[in-house]
Amino acid sequence: MSTPQKNVRRICVFCASSTKVDGIYSSAAEDLGRIFAENGITTVHGAGAGGLMGSLTKGCLSAGGKVVGVIPQFMVDLEWLHSGLSETIIVDTMHQRKEQMVKNTDAVVALPGGTGTLEELLEVITMKRLGLYFKPIIIVNINGFFNHLLAQFDFMAENKMMKEKHLAMWQVVPTADRVLPAIIDDTGWDRNAREFAVV
Repeated sequence: MSTPQKNVRRICVFCASSTKVDGIYSSAAEDLGRIFAENGITTVHGAGAGGLMGSLTKGCLSAGGKVVGVIPQFMVDLEWLHSGLSETIIVDTMHQRKEQMVKNTDAVVALPGGTGTLEELLEVITMKRLGLYFKPIIIVNINGFFNHLLAQFDFMAENKMMKEKHLAMWQVVPTADRVLPAIIDDTGWDRNAREFAVV
């Protein structure tokens, strides 16, 4: 794969820690890690050893890439930390974890996951709505995993909980190979976002 045309060098990925997910999700995570590595992109995630985080790390490291993990101390104590990361950042709280994961990244990607993944994704969407984050947000809707969430977003806009234009804060792609093109093609978010943040 060719080098990205944009200066995309560091991408944060939110994804599942569950080890019991269908293989279609694990394969996609591994593919994404490999794609990032092949394009010289550092992957940042929550430092977990299992689930999609583990698969993402496997794909990235197998292609000679770099993976930075951010994890709170209590998770280290629980032995949830992946031992083979390129770099590990240990923080005190979950809030600090999210802050460090997103910091200095060129995009945020959400792979399928549970409540933690949704909480991370919704926080960064909220930040974008409030003009605190302007980079691309890519939702990877593998096997229709996010269909219900996307329908909820539409329902929220229909019920005036946010504006229709807020639905453009993220892009949705069906597969891992579409993530990087979506980031590269992203046209940016309105720098005056706070002026229309409130409905």
